[in-house]
Amino acid sequence: MDQKYAGSLTTAARWFGVIAAPAALALAFLWAGGCFSPDRVTQNRLMGELHNAGSYGHGFRRAHAKGVCVSGWFDASGDAANLSQAAVFREQHVPVIGRFALGVGQPYAPDIAATVRSMALRFMPRDAPEWRTGMNDPPVLPLRDAHDVADFFASQQIDPATGKPNPSRANAFGATHPWLKSAAEENAHRVISSGFADDTFHSLDSFILVAADGSKTAVRWAMVPMQPVELTNGKARDHDYLFRKLIGDIHEHPLQWRLMVTVAGAHDVINDPSQIWARDDRMVDAGTLTLASIESEDGGPCTGITFDPLILPPGIEPSGDPILQV
Repeated sequence: MDQKYAGSLTTAARWFGVIAAPAALALAFLWAGGCFSPDRVTQNRLMGELHNAGSYGHGFRRAHAKGVCVSGWFDASGDAANLSQAAVFREQHVPVIGRFALGVGQPYAPDIAATVRSMALRFMPRDAPEWRTGMNDPPVLPLRDAHDVADFFASQQIDPATGKPNPSRANAFGATHPWLKSAAEENAHRVISSGFADDTFHSLDSFILVAADGSKTAVRWAMVPMQPVELTNGKARDHDYLFRKLIGDIHEHPLQWRLMVTVAGAHDVINDPSQIWARDDRMVDAGTLTLASIESEDGGPCTGITFDPLILPPGIEPSGDPILQV
């Protein structure tokens, strides 16, 4: 009797061992998909909300779908080398591949002056790890974390009756996210330049620079144009006028920006990109970006590159900013 009981236990244990791993894996997938926490922001949820907000997909980037490839180089000034051991802050003529884009989900959307513009860059120092960064022209991000992002995408859902987002949804988003009001107001008064060439692009998120001696400094950065800034008249000359102007500008002469690193002050909030930093924070001129060529994304050098801001070299670390994980 005891032998039969022991045999039954052994058989049960074997079967448990067989099914335990698949069961645990299945539960892990369910958890990752948000089945046990319906309010959790998952990748699938964000992609679904982007789709409902009009993201085209179909071989194009889900966000900032309309873009063009650029390439050039970066010359460090050396002034940021005491803040970070990253090679890009020391070396000259670091090869750069980049992308200018509009913050739209449709690759065939018309160019509109007030649409968010972006600059994404891949720095490739010789014999050193690369650095990727993505920047937008609004000075601050009116989103604080993954839930804000998901709620914002949901507020931009396309109304089938009009083919546009319902204004009431956007108004409701503002009313239910009052902590983002100051950031939204700051962006509403931003300078809108005539094109990509004379625009300033901001990192929005905070990062940590690590010096050779291990000291750490919280920063944000911006690419500030060396071309004279001209204000837009708000009128679109044609469907793709911003990109046509960029092509003409680069063909006329290389375009340049200064990489200005802003050092966080004592009262600046590091891990919330919706918070505006003090106007009198110390700024360091880290070097000059030169872009000398431009190509279509149809087989261009930036095609297939994910400009993930968490691809960082030694000397640059992510802050605790939750948007970086989004």
